Amino acid sequence: MSAATITLLFLLFAVVMFVFEKIPLGVTSMIVCIGLVVTGVLDIKTAFAGFIDSNVILFVAMFIVGGALFETGMANKIGGIVTHFAKSERSLIVAIMVIVGLMSGVLSNTGTAAVLIPVVIGIAAKSGYARSKLLMPLVFAAAMGGNLSLIGAPGNLIAQSALGEIGMSFGFFEYAIVGLPILAAGILFYATLGMKLLPNHPVSDDDSFGGEQDFSNVPKWKQVLSLVILVLTLLGMIFEKQIGIKLCITGCIGALALILTGVISEKDALKSIDLKTIFLFGGTLSLASALDKTGAGAEIANIVIGALGENPSPYVLTLVVFLLCCVMTNFMSNTATTALMVPICLSIAQGMGADPRAVLMACVIGGSCAYATPIGMPANTMVVSAGGYTFKDYAKAGLPLILIATVVSMVILPIAFPFFPQ
Repeated sequence: MSAATITLLFLLFAVVMFVFEKIPLGVTSMIVCIGLVVTGVLDIKTAFAGFIDSNVILFVAMFIVGGALFETGMANKIGGIVTHFAKSERSLIVAIMVIVGLMSGVLSNTGTAAVLIPVVIGIAAKSGYARSKLLMPLVFAAAMGGNLSLIGAPGNLIAQSALGEIGMSFGFFEYAIVGLPILAAGILFYATLGMKLLPNHPVSDDDSFGGEQDFSNVPKWKQVLSLVILVLTLLGMIFEKQIGIKLCITGCIGALALILTGVISEKDALKSIDLKTIFLFGGTLSLASALDKTGAGAEIANIVIGALGENPSPYVLTLVVFLLCCVMTNFMSNTATTALMVPICLSIAQGMGADPRAVLMACVIGGSCAYATPIGMPANTMVVSAGGYTFKDYAKAGLPLILIATVVSMVILPIAFPFFPQ
């Protein structure tokens, strides 16, 4: 049996196990990770590389930064301020999605989510609304916001680089031509009909961020310093390129500063790290690596694109590319999906003499639609435990958003990026 076939079987196993959850999500991820090593598809170093992935390091650091915000009661204070202005659950969802979406346009999606997740959990605690109804809109808005600018997500730059090789380019805010209407439609959806699809889970008793606590004995300086370090961490992420320090390292500096200053103890810092998230994300990255390394992902893409024939309609091609990227990005990283699909799409568009920008835009936007699984993007994984989410929760709330993004894109793309410009 070929390595690609084994990888696809593990992918099928993971999907089935994630859907039915007969065993914990993190355990499923580890079975896949170990299985890929035992069957010889991946070596040990590649299989476990996910556990030292920069996103996992960022997770750990930001769990500590977020934990400090809770341990000091600062998250609840911020929550009280926000809930004072946002009087209803609907207005809270809209406010959170607008803020996160706009921030994500110029910041890392994962970084934006990591900084704001503890704040939103504090808002939920203060307002009395279920955090599970607020955290999912937050991570979805982070993904949609990535399509507002050239630097919003890594996939945007991959398409830009490919276009640059043929003397073309996207403008800095050109992605927003499609991305902004999708963000607006997504916010409108979750403020109306979509609210009913958001899961409503109570906070579990063992939750490290849960419940109302008495913070009256916490020194004022600890509360202030936890917020100051969070803001400085956020600024470090905003100016990542200027200061030359990666997001995950900025997060680690913030976490270490909190421990060294005594804002949070080492014991509480370790307690705030969610190992379920680490095992789920780190283990699943081995599957993404296998799909890439064995060519299984490329095989799927080539079969689907090849089924369109030699001279497919540009409209049909764009739709198929969009939907294929939507499916793939929910099981691979959006960066890997875009990197895989961009050269294929570019060559097909050039072969039919069409402007490749519409197809590449469909590829990038579709590659960001990782809403239907908890492993589709790092931010999704970060809130699994905090929101008490299941695989089905993501599918139920996320699939309609993929449909909305598809409709909006298919209407705007042919108008804004004509296939055969005059």
